[in-house]
Amino acid sequence: MMIVYSAIDRSNIFNTDPVYSHLAYNEKTVYEYSKYEKYGYLTYSTYGTFVGNKYKAKYGDDYATHEDYKAAIEAIKDETTYKDNADVKDFYSTYSSQGYEVIYLPTIYQGRRLLSNATLLAKKEYPVIYRLWTYFSQMFQFETIWDVSDPDLTNRGIHIEWDTYSNMPALVGNGTRHKYLIYFDDQFPFIHQNIVHINLGVSYSLYRDDDLIEIMQTKTGSSIYEEKEPPAKIGTGETVYTSYDFHTLTYNMGEPSELEKEWYPDKYTIASSKVGGLSRMGNSFIMGIIATIGAYLLGIPIGIWMAKRKDKIVDKVGNLYIIFIMAVPSLAYIFMFAAIGTSLFKLPYKFANATVPILGYILPTISLMLPSVGGLMKWMRRYMIDQQNSDYVKFARAEGLSEGEIFSKHISRNAMIYLVHGIPASILGALTGAIITEGVYSVPGVGKLLTDSITQYDNGIIIAMTLFYTTLSVLSLILGDLLLVKYDPRISLTDERS
Repeated sequence: MMIVYSAIDRSNIFNTDPVYSHLAYNEKTVYEYSKYEKYGYLTYSTYGTFVGNKYKAKYGDDYATHEDYKAAIEAIKDETTYKDNADVKDFYSTYSSQGYEVIYLPTIYQGRRLLSNATLLAKKEYPVIYRLWTYFSQMFQFETIWDVSDPDLTNRGIHIEWDTYSNMPALVGNGTRHKYLIYFDDQFPFIHQNIVHINLGVSYSLYRDDDLIEIMQTKTGSSIYEEKEPPAKIGTGETVYTSYDFHTLTYNMGEPSELEKEWYPDKYTIASSKVGGLSRMGNSFIMGIIATIGAYLLGIPIGIWMAKRKDKIVDKVGNLYIIFIMAVPSLAYIFMFAAIGTSLFKLPYKFANATVPILGYILPTISLMLPSVGGLMKWMRRYMIDQQNSDYVKFARAEGLSEGEIFSKHISRNAMIYLVHGIPASILGALTGAIITEGVYSVPGVGKLLTDSITQYDNGIIIAMTLFYTTLSVLSLILGDLLLVKYDPRISLTDERS
Protein backbone atom coordinates (compact mmCIF):
# COMPACT_ATOMS: atom_id res chain seq x y z
CA MET A 1 0.00 0.00 0.00
CA MET A 2 2.95 2.33 0.65
CA ILE A 3 4.20 1.73 -2.89
CA VAL A 4 0.83 1.88 -4.62
CA TYR A 5 -0.46 4.99 -2.84
CA SER A 6 2.79 6.90 -2.36
CA ALA A 7 5.58 5.93 -4.76
CA ILE A 8 3.46 5.49 -7.90
CA ASP A 9 2.10 8.57 -9.67
CA ARG A 10 -1.64 8.35 -9.10
CA SER A 11 -2.42 10.05 -12.41
CA ASN A 12 -1.46 6.75 -14.05
CA ILE A 13 -4.95 5.46 -13.31
CA PHE A 14 -6.21 7.59 -16.21
CA ASN A 15 -3.87 6.01 -18.79
CA THR A 16 -6.54 3.57 -19.94
CA ASP A 17 -9.62 5.61 -19.00
CA PRO A 18 -11.68 6.33 -22.16
CA VAL A 19 -13.77 9.02 -20.45
CA TYR A 20 -10.84 11.05 -19.15
CA SER A 21 -9.43 11.88 -22.59
CA HIS A 22 -12.73 13.46 -23.67
CA LEU A 23 -12.94 15.90 -20.76
CA ALA A 24 -11.32 19.31 -20.34
CA TYR A 25 -10.96 22.23 -17.94
CA ASN A 26 -12.94 22.17 -14.68
CA GLU A 27 -15.00 19.11 -15.64
CA LYS A 28 -11.76 17.17 -16.05
CA THR A 29 -10.51 18.25 -12.62
CA VAL A 30 -13.77 17.23 -10.91
CA TYR A 31 -13.63 13.88 -12.71
CA GLU A 32 -10.08 13.39 -11.44
CA TYR A 33 -11.16 13.96 -7.85
CA SER A 34 -14.11 11.59 -8.25
CA LYS A 35 -11.74 8.86 -9.43
CA TYR A 36 -9.18 9.59 -6.72
CA GLU A 37 -11.95 9.24 -4.15
CA LYS A 38 -13.09 5.96 -5.68
CA TYR A 39 -9.51 4.60 -5.64
CA GLY A 40 -9.10 5.56 -1.99
CA TYR A 41 -6.67 8.47 -2.29
CA LEU A 42 -8.96 11.15 -0.84
CA THR A 43 -12.50 12.27 -0.13
CA TYR A 44 -14.06 15.38 -1.63
CA SER A 45 -17.31 17.34 -1.84
CA THR A 46 -18.53 19.96 -4.28
CA TYR A 47 -20.21 23.25 -3.50
CA GLY A 48 -23.19 22.30 -5.67
CA THR A 49 -23.85 19.18 -3.59
CA PHE A 50 -23.43 21.14 -0.36
CA VAL A 51 -25.89 23.86 -1.40
CA GLY A 52 -28.33 21.32 -2.83
CA ASN A 53 -28.48 19.38 0.45
CA LYS A 54 -28.82 22.62 2.42
CA TYR A 55 -31.77 23.98 0.46
CA LYS A 56 -33.44 20.60 0.02
CA ALA A 57 -33.62 20.33 3.80
CA LYS A 58 -35.07 23.85 3.91
CA TYR A 59 -37.53 23.81 0.97
CA GLY A 60 -38.07 20.12 0.17
CA ASP A 61 -37.79 18.33 -3.19
CA ASP A 62 -38.59 21.45 -5.26
CA TYR A 63 -35.66 23.39 -3.76
CA ALA A 64 -34.10 23.91 -7.20
CA THR A 65 -36.90 26.33 -8.18
CA HIS A 66 -36.30 28.71 -5.24
CA GLU A 67 -34.46 31.96 -5.80
CA ASP A 68 -32.22 31.43 -2.77
CA TYR A 69 -30.81 28.24 -4.28
CA LYS A 70 -30.34 29.83 -7.69
CA ALA A 71 -28.55 32.80 -6.13
CA ALA A 72 -26.24 30.49 -4.19
CA ILE A 73 -25.26 28.64 -7.38
CA GLU A 74 -24.74 31.89 -9.30
CA ALA A 75 -22.55 33.33 -6.53
CA ILE A 76 -19.40 31.39 -7.38
CA LYS A 77 -19.37 32.51 -11.02
CA ASP A 78 -17.83 35.88 -10.10
CA GLU A 79 -14.25 35.27 -9.03
CA THR A 80 -13.94 38.70 -7.36
CA THR A 81 -17.03 38.57 -5.14
CA TYR A 82 -17.89 34.89 -4.53
CA LYS A 83 -16.22 34.81 -1.08
CA ASP A 84 -18.67 37.46 0.17
CA ASN A 85 -21.65 35.10 -0.31
CA ALA A 86 -23.08 33.61 2.91
CA ASP A 87 -23.42 30.11 1.42
CA VAL A 88 -19.82 30.17 0.21
CA LYS A 89 -18.65 31.28 3.65
CA ASP A 90 -20.69 28.45 5.18
CA PHE A 91 -19.05 25.98 2.76
CA TYR A 92 -15.55 27.23 3.64
CA SER A 93 -16.27 27.14 7.37
CA THR A 94 -17.84 23.65 7.34
CA TYR A 95 -15.07 21.90 5.42
CA SER A 96 -12.06 23.87 6.66
CA SER A 97 -12.98 22.92 10.23
CA GLN A 98 -12.89 19.25 9.18
CA GLY A 99 -9.39 19.48 7.71
CA TYR A 100 -10.43 19.83 4.06
CA GLU A 101 -8.61 21.97 1.52
CA VAL A 102 -11.06 24.24 -0.35
CA ILE A 103 -10.26 24.73 -4.04
CA TYR A 104 -11.80 27.28 -6.37
CA LEU A 105 -11.81 26.69 -10.13
CA PRO A 106 -12.81 29.90 -11.94
CA THR A 107 -15.02 30.19 -15.00
CA ILE A 108 -13.08 29.69 -18.24
CA TYR A 109 -13.86 31.68 -21.41
CA GLN A 110 -12.36 31.71 -24.87
CA GLY A 111 -13.21 35.16 -26.02
CA ARG A 112 -16.94 35.35 -25.32
CA ARG A 113 -17.38 31.59 -25.56
CA LEU A 114 -17.97 29.79 -22.25
CA LEU A 115 -15.70 26.75 -21.97
CA SER A 116 -16.22 25.72 -18.36
CA ASN A 117 -18.34 26.89 -15.42
CA ALA A 118 -16.81 27.88 -12.11
CA THR A 119 -16.50 25.09 -9.55
CA LEU A 120 -15.88 25.15 -5.81
CA LEU A 121 -14.87 21.97 -4.04
CA ALA A 122 -13.25 20.70 -0.86
CA LYS A 123 -10.91 17.71 -0.65
CA LYS A 124 -9.04 15.85 2.07
CA GLU A 125 -6.20 13.45 1.36
CA TYR A 126 -6.12 10.09 3.13
CA PRO A 127 -2.78 9.12 4.75
CA VAL A 128 -1.53 5.61 3.99
CA ILE A 129 -1.95 4.56 7.65
CA TYR A 130 -5.64 5.48 7.45
CA ARG A 131 -6.06 3.47 4.25
CA LEU A 132 -4.30 0.52 5.86
CA TRP A 133 -6.55 0.66 8.93
CA THR A 134 -9.69 1.00 6.80
CA TYR A 135 -8.67 -1.92 4.59
CA PHE A 136 -8.08 -4.37 7.43
CA SER A 137 -10.95 -3.17 9.61
CA GLN A 138 -13.37 -3.84 6.75
CA MET A 139 -11.82 -7.13 5.63
CA PHE A 140 -14.42 -9.29 7.39
CA GLN A 141 -18.04 -8.25 7.05
CA PHE A 142 -20.98 -9.93 8.78
CA GLU A 143 -24.58 -9.85 7.65
CA THR A 144 -27.13 -8.75 10.25
CA ILE A 145 -30.89 -8.30 10.24
CA TRP A 146 -30.35 -4.52 10.13
CA ASP A 147 -28.45 -4.46 6.83
CA VAL A 148 -31.55 -3.55 4.83
CA SER A 149 -32.50 0.08 5.53
CA ASP A 150 -36.14 -0.20 4.52
CA PRO A 151 -38.59 1.34 7.05
CA ASP A 152 -41.39 -0.82 5.64
CA LEU A 153 -39.54 -4.00 6.65
CA THR A 154 -40.84 -4.82 10.11
CA ASN A 155 -40.56 -8.60 10.51
CA ARG A 156 -36.77 -8.79 10.79
CA GLY A 157 -35.18 -11.99 12.00
CA ILE A 158 -33.38 -15.25 11.21
CA HIS A 159 -35.04 -18.66 11.16
CA ILE A 160 -34.67 -22.18 9.80
CA GLU A 161 -37.04 -23.35 7.11
CA TRP A 162 -37.31 -26.28 4.71
CA ASP A 163 -35.69 -25.50 1.38
CA THR A 164 -37.66 -27.17 -1.40
CA TYR A 165 -34.93 -26.42 -3.96
CA SER A 166 -32.44 -28.69 -2.16
CA ASN A 167 -34.84 -30.75 -0.01
CA MET A 168 -32.71 -29.77 2.96
CA PRO A 169 -33.10 -27.26 5.81
CA ALA A 170 -31.76 -23.73 5.23
CA LEU A 171 -31.02 -20.74 7.44
CA VAL A 172 -33.06 -17.81 6.12
CA GLY A 173 -32.86 -14.15 7.06
CA ASN A 174 -35.21 -11.19 6.81
CA GLY A 175 -33.49 -7.84 6.95
CA THR A 176 -30.16 -9.37 5.93
CA ARG A 177 -28.73 -8.53 2.51
CA HIS A 178 -29.06 -12.15 1.35
CA LYS A 179 -32.17 -14.18 1.96
CA TYR A 180 -30.43 -17.56 2.25
CA LEU A 181 -27.68 -17.38 4.88
CA ILE A 182 -26.80 -21.09 4.95
CA TYR A 183 -28.06 -23.51 2.32
CA PHE A 184 -27.22 -26.70 0.44
CA ASP A 185 -27.13 -27.39 -3.30
CA ASP A 186 -25.48 -29.69 -5.85
CA GLN A 187 -22.52 -27.35 -6.50
CA PHE A 188 -19.14 -27.85 -4.79
CA PRO A 189 -18.60 -27.40 -1.84
CA PHE A 190 -22.34 -28.28 -1.52
CA ILE A 191 -22.91 -26.23 1.63
CA HIS A 192 -22.78 -22.44 1.25
CA GLN A 193 -23.00 -19.45 3.58
CA ASN A 194 -23.76 -15.75 3.22
CA ILE A 195 -23.10 -14.74 6.83
CA VAL A 196 -19.39 -13.88 6.77
CA HIS A 197 -17.92 -12.15 3.72
CA ILE A 198 -14.22 -11.59 3.08
CA ASN A 199 -13.62 -8.18 1.55
CA LEU A 200 -10.23 -8.05 -0.19
CA GLY A 201 -11.13 -5.06 -2.30
CA VAL A 202 -12.93 -3.95 -5.42
CA SER A 203 -11.77 -3.79 -9.02
CA TYR A 204 -12.03 -0.25 -10.41
CA SER A 205 -10.90 -0.58 -14.02
CA LEU A 206 -10.58 -4.24 -15.00
CA TYR A 207 -14.01 -5.43 -13.87
CA ARG A 208 -15.76 -2.16 -13.01
CA ASP A 209 -16.65 -2.27 -9.29
CA ASP A 210 -16.78 -6.07 -8.95
CA ASP A 211 -15.60 -7.58 -5.66
CA LEU A 212 -12.30 -9.47 -6.00
CA ILE A 213 -13.61 -12.58 -4.22
CA GLU A 214 -16.53 -12.69 -6.65
CA ILE A 215 -14.13 -12.23 -9.58
CA MET A 216 -12.07 -15.21 -8.41
CA GLN A 217 -15.05 -17.41 -7.53
CA THR A 218 -17.44 -16.57 -10.37
CA LYS A 219 -17.74 -19.53 -12.71
CA THR A 220 -16.59 -19.08 -16.28
CA GLY A 221 -18.97 -21.42 -18.13
CA SER A 222 -22.30 -20.73 -19.76
CA SER A 223 -25.62 -20.17 -17.99
CA ILE A 224 -27.56 -23.26 -16.92
CA TYR A 225 -31.30 -23.15 -17.61
CA GLU A 226 -33.71 -25.35 -15.68
CA GLU A 227 -37.42 -25.79 -15.13
CA LYS A 228 -38.15 -24.73 -11.57
CA GLU A 229 -40.86 -23.17 -9.46
CA PRO A 230 -40.34 -19.49 -8.51
CA PRO A 231 -40.40 -18.83 -4.74
CA ALA A 232 -44.00 -17.55 -4.84
CA LYS A 233 -45.14 -20.60 -6.84
CA ILE A 234 -43.63 -23.32 -4.67
CA GLY A 235 -46.08 -26.20 -4.29
CA THR A 236 -48.30 -25.10 -7.17
CA GLY A 237 -46.52 -27.09 -9.87
CA GLU A 238 -46.19 -23.93 -11.98
CA THR A 239 -42.62 -23.75 -13.30
CA VAL A 240 -40.54 -21.34 -15.37
CA TYR A 241 -37.53 -22.02 -17.59
CA THR A 242 -34.81 -19.84 -16.08
CA SER A 243 -31.13 -19.68 -15.21
CA TYR A 244 -31.78 -17.82 -11.95
CA ASP A 245 -30.32 -19.41 -8.83
CA PHE A 246 -32.94 -18.56 -6.22
CA HIS A 247 -30.46 -19.34 -3.43
CA THR A 248 -28.62 -16.09 -4.32
CA LEU A 249 -31.59 -13.76 -3.72
CA THR A 250 -30.78 -10.32 -2.32
CA TYR A 251 -33.06 -7.52 -1.17
CA ASN A 252 -34.48 -5.13 -3.77
CA MET A 253 -34.55 -1.56 -2.43
CA GLY A 254 -36.56 -0.35 -5.42
CA GLU A 255 -40.11 -1.06 -6.48
CA PRO A 256 -40.47 -4.66 -7.74
CA SER A 257 -41.76 -5.13 -11.29
CA GLU A 258 -45.03 -6.92 -12.03
CA LEU A 259 -43.12 -10.08 -12.94
CA GLU A 260 -41.14 -9.90 -9.69
CA LYS A 261 -44.36 -9.51 -7.71
CA GLU A 262 -45.66 -12.62 -9.44
CA TRP A 263 -42.50 -14.66 -8.86
CA TYR A 264 -41.52 -13.61 -5.33
CA PRO A 265 -43.49 -13.38 -2.06
CA ASP A 266 -41.31 -10.58 -0.67
CA LYS A 267 -38.74 -7.98 -1.82
CA TYR A 268 -35.90 -10.48 -2.08
CA THR A 269 -36.09 -10.44 -5.88
CA ILE A 270 -32.52 -9.98 -7.18
CA ALA A 271 -30.93 -13.29 -8.18
CA SER A 272 -27.74 -14.29 -9.98
CA SER A 273 -27.67 -16.71 -12.88
CA LYS A 274 -26.57 -20.29 -12.35
CA VAL A 275 -23.40 -20.83 -14.37
CA GLY A 276 -21.55 -24.04 -15.23
CA GLY A 277 -17.85 -24.74 -15.43
CA LEU A 278 -15.20 -23.83 -12.90
CA SER A 279 -14.30 -20.48 -11.38
CA ARG A 280 -11.04 -18.67 -12.13
CA MET A 281 -9.56 -20.05 -8.94
CA GLY A 282 -10.97 -23.48 -9.74
CA ASN A 283 -9.38 -23.52 -13.19
CA SER A 284 -6.01 -22.47 -11.77
CA PHE A 285 -6.17 -24.94 -8.89
CA ILE A 286 -7.19 -27.93 -11.01
CA MET A 287 -4.31 -27.36 -13.41
CA GLY A 288 -1.88 -26.57 -10.61
CA ILE A 289 -2.71 -29.54 -8.39
CA ILE A 290 -2.63 -32.03 -11.28
CA ALA A 291 0.70 -30.57 -12.42
CA THR A 292 2.05 -30.81 -8.86
CA ILE A 293 0.97 -34.43 -8.38
CA GLY A 294 2.30 -35.38 -11.80
CA ALA A 295 5.61 -33.64 -11.11
CA TYR A 296 6.16 -35.55 -7.87
CA LEU A 297 5.09 -38.88 -9.41
CA LEU A 298 7.58 -38.42 -12.26
CA GLY A 299 10.35 -36.25 -10.84
CA ILE A 300 11.14 -38.20 -7.67
CA PRO A 301 11.35 -41.73 -9.22
CA ILE A 302 13.37 -40.43 -12.16
CA GLY A 303 15.71 -38.55 -9.79
CA ILE A 304 16.23 -41.76 -7.78
CA TRP A 305 16.85 -43.70 -10.98
CA MET A 306 19.42 -41.13 -12.12
CA ALA A 307 21.22 -41.30 -8.75
CA LYS A 308 21.35 -45.09 -8.86
CA ARG A 309 22.68 -44.98 -12.45
CA LYS A 310 25.06 -42.07 -11.97
CA ASP A 311 27.02 -41.22 -15.15
CA LYS A 312 25.09 -43.85 -17.14
CA ILE A 313 22.90 -43.09 -20.14
CA VAL A 314 19.81 -42.53 -17.97
CA ASP A 315 21.65 -39.98 -15.84
CA LYS A 316 23.05 -38.18 -18.90
CA VAL A 317 19.64 -37.95 -20.62
CA GLY A 318 18.05 -36.75 -17.39
CA ASN A 319 20.73 -34.09 -16.90
CA LEU A 320 20.26 -32.97 -20.50
CA TYR A 321 16.54 -32.42 -19.81
CA ILE A 322 17.30 -30.58 -16.55
CA ILE A 323 19.75 -28.24 -18.30
CA PHE A 324 17.25 -27.65 -21.12
CA ILE A 325 14.32 -26.84 -18.84
CA MET A 326 16.47 -24.50 -16.71
CA ALA A 327 18.24 -22.73 -19.57
CA VAL A 328 15.40 -22.15 -22.03
CA PRO A 329 13.05 -19.23 -21.15
CA SER A 330 9.67 -20.44 -19.92
CA LEU A 331 7.80 -18.65 -22.68
CA ALA A 332 9.91 -20.43 -25.31
CA TYR A 333 9.34 -23.98 -24.10
CA ILE A 334 5.65 -23.30 -23.47
CA PHE A 335 5.24 -22.33 -27.12
CA MET A 336 7.31 -25.36 -28.13
CA PHE A 337 5.12 -27.75 -26.10
CA ALA A 338 2.04 -26.02 -27.51
CA ALA A 339 3.29 -26.55 -31.07
CA ILE A 340 4.00 -30.24 -30.42
CA GLY A 341 0.64 -30.80 -28.72
CA THR A 342 -1.42 -29.07 -31.39
CA SER A 343 0.38 -30.57 -34.41
CA LEU A 344 1.01 -34.14 -33.26
CA PHE A 345 -1.87 -34.76 -30.86
CA LYS A 346 -4.45 -32.27 -32.22
CA LEU A 347 -4.98 -30.74 -28.80
CA PRO A 348 -6.70 -27.33 -28.62
CA TYR A 349 -4.28 -24.40 -28.38
CA LYS A 350 -6.69 -21.91 -26.78
CA PHE A 351 -8.70 -22.96 -23.75
CA ALA A 352 -12.00 -21.70 -25.17
CA ASN A 353 -11.55 -23.67 -28.41
CA ALA A 354 -11.76 -27.07 -26.71
CA THR A 355 -14.80 -28.97 -28.00
CA VAL A 356 -14.44 -31.32 -25.01
CA PRO A 357 -13.75 -29.13 -21.92
CA ILE A 358 -11.20 -31.50 -20.38
CA LEU A 359 -8.97 -31.25 -23.46
CA GLY A 360 -8.44 -27.54 -22.81
CA TYR A 361 -6.60 -28.38 -19.57
CA ILE A 362 -4.05 -30.79 -21.08
CA LEU A 363 -1.52 -28.46 -22.70
CA PRO A 364 -1.42 -25.83 -19.93
CA THR A 365 -1.17 -28.56 -17.26
CA ILE A 366 1.73 -30.26 -19.05
CA SER A 367 3.43 -26.89 -19.53
CA LEU A 368 3.17 -26.33 -15.77
CA MET A 369 4.30 -29.84 -14.86
CA LEU A 370 7.44 -30.32 -16.97
CA PRO A 371 9.57 -27.55 -15.34
CA SER A 372 8.64 -28.87 -11.89
CA VAL A 373 9.62 -32.39 -12.97
CA GLY A 374 13.07 -31.10 -13.91
CA GLY A 375 13.50 -29.34 -10.58
CA LEU A 376 12.50 -32.42 -8.55
CA MET A 377 14.76 -34.66 -10.66
CA LYS A 378 17.71 -32.35 -10.02
CA TRP A 379 17.28 -32.07 -6.28
CA MET A 380 16.39 -35.73 -5.68
CA ARG A 381 19.44 -36.85 -7.66
CA ARG A 382 21.70 -34.42 -5.83
CA TYR A 383 20.51 -35.30 -2.33
CA MET A 384 20.67 -39.04 -2.96
CA ILE A 385 24.19 -38.83 -4.32
CA ASP A 386 25.19 -36.74 -1.28
CA GLN A 387 23.70 -39.39 1.02
CA GLN A 388 25.55 -42.28 -0.63
CA ASN A 389 28.82 -41.32 1.06
CA SER A 390 27.29 -40.84 4.51
CA ASP A 391 28.48 -42.86 7.48
CA TYR A 392 25.12 -44.60 7.98
CA VAL A 393 25.24 -45.85 4.37
CA LYS A 394 28.73 -47.26 4.86
CA PHE A 395 27.53 -48.95 8.04
CA ALA A 396 24.51 -50.43 6.23
CA ARG A 397 26.78 -51.86 3.54
CA ALA A 398 28.99 -53.35 6.26
CA GLU A 399 25.90 -54.95 7.76
CA GLY A 400 25.33 -56.74 4.46
CA LEU A 401 22.27 -54.82 3.19
CA SER A 402 21.81 -54.83 -0.56
CA GLU A 403 22.11 -51.62 -2.57
CA GLY A 404 18.38 -51.80 -3.31
CA GLU A 405 17.51 -51.95 0.39
CA ILE A 406 19.91 -49.13 1.19
CA PHE A 407 18.38 -46.90 -1.49
CA SER A 408 14.72 -47.67 -0.70
CA LYS A 409 14.85 -47.79 3.11
CA HIS A 410 17.54 -45.29 3.99
CA ILE A 411 18.91 -43.00 1.30
CA SER A 412 15.60 -42.15 -0.42
CA ARG A 413 13.87 -41.47 2.90
CA ASN A 414 16.58 -39.09 4.08
CA ALA A 415 16.81 -37.40 0.69
CA MET A 416 13.05 -36.77 0.77
CA ILE A 417 13.48 -34.62 3.88
CA TYR A 418 14.69 -31.76 1.67
CA LEU A 419 11.66 -32.05 -0.64
CA VAL A 420 8.91 -32.61 1.94
CA HIS A 421 9.10 -29.00 3.12
CA GLY A 422 8.09 -27.75 -0.34
CA ILE A 423 4.96 -29.91 -0.74
CA PRO A 424 2.52 -27.45 0.97
CA ALA A 425 3.98 -24.59 -1.08
CA SER A 426 3.43 -26.57 -4.27
CA ILE A 427 -0.18 -27.33 -3.36
CA LEU A 428 -1.11 -23.84 -2.15
CA GLY A 429 0.82 -22.31 -5.02
CA ALA A 430 -1.67 -23.96 -7.36
CA LEU A 431 -4.29 -21.49 -6.07
CA THR A 432 -2.28 -18.53 -7.35
CA GLY A 433 -2.37 -19.69 -10.95
CA ALA A 434 0.36 -19.46 -13.56
CA ILE A 435 0.80 -16.01 -15.07
CA ILE A 436 2.64 -16.92 -18.30
CA THR A 437 0.95 -20.26 -18.94
CA GLU A 438 -2.56 -18.92 -18.46
CA GLY A 439 -1.74 -15.99 -20.71
CA VAL A 440 -0.42 -18.17 -23.55
CA TYR A 441 -3.35 -20.60 -23.49
CA SER A 442 -5.98 -17.95 -22.59
CA VAL A 443 -7.04 -19.90 -19.51
CA PRO A 444 -9.60 -18.00 -17.39
CA GLY A 445 -7.64 -18.34 -14.14
CA VAL A 446 -6.32 -16.09 -11.39
CA GLY A 447 -2.75 -16.09 -12.66
CA LYS A 448 -3.27 -13.13 -14.98
CA LEU A 449 -5.17 -11.01 -12.49
CA LEU A 450 -2.12 -9.45 -10.88
CA THR A 451 -0.28 -8.56 -14.10
CA ASP A 452 -3.47 -7.29 -15.73
CA SER A 453 -4.21 -5.12 -12.70
CA ILE A 454 -0.69 -3.66 -12.75
CA THR A 455 -0.94 -2.70 -16.42
CA GLN A 456 -4.38 -1.18 -15.82
CA TYR A 457 -3.34 0.51 -12.52
CA ASP A 458 -6.19 -1.23 -10.74
CA ASN A 459 -5.11 -0.53 -7.14
CA GLY A 460 -7.85 -2.62 -5.58
CA ILE A 461 -6.75 -5.84 -7.28
CA ILE A 462 -3.02 -5.09 -6.91
CA ILE A 463 -3.30 -4.82 -3.12
CA ALA A 464 -5.74 -7.71 -2.78
CA MET A 465 -3.74 -10.11 -4.95
CA THR A 466 -0.52 -9.17 -3.14
CA LEU A 467 -2.19 -9.95 0.18
CA PHE A 468 -3.59 -13.19 -1.25
CA TYR A 469 -0.21 -14.37 -2.55
CA THR A 470 1.59 -13.33 0.64
CA THR A 471 -0.90 -15.12 2.88
CA LEU A 472 -0.54 -18.34 0.89
CA SER A 473 3.27 -18.04 0.98
CA VAL A 474 3.41 -17.60 4.75
CA LEU A 475 0.88 -20.39 5.28
CA SER A 476 2.84 -22.76 3.01
CA LEU A 477 6.04 -22.11 5.00
CA ILE A 478 4.28 -22.86 8.29
CA LEU A 479 2.68 -26.03 6.92
CA GLY A 480 6.03 -27.08 5.45
CA ASP A 481 7.65 -26.77 8.88
CA LEU A 482 4.85 -28.78 10.50
CA LEU A 483 5.12 -31.48 7.84
CA LEU A 484 8.87 -31.63 8.33
CA VAL A 485 8.36 -32.14 12.08
CA LYS A 486 6.19 -35.20 11.35
CA TYR A 487 8.59 -36.58 8.75
CA ASP A 488 11.96 -35.94 10.40
CA PRO A 489 12.24 -37.18 14.04
CA ARG A 490 15.29 -34.95 14.57
CA ILE A 491 13.18 -31.79 14.34
CA SER A 492 10.96 -30.57 17.18
CA LEU A 493 8.81 -27.47 17.71
CA THR A 494 9.77 -27.28 21.38
CA ASP A 495 13.02 -26.06 22.89
CA GLU A 496 13.25 -28.96 25.32
CA ARG A 497 16.57 -30.79 25.43
CA SER A 498 16.77 -34.45 26.37
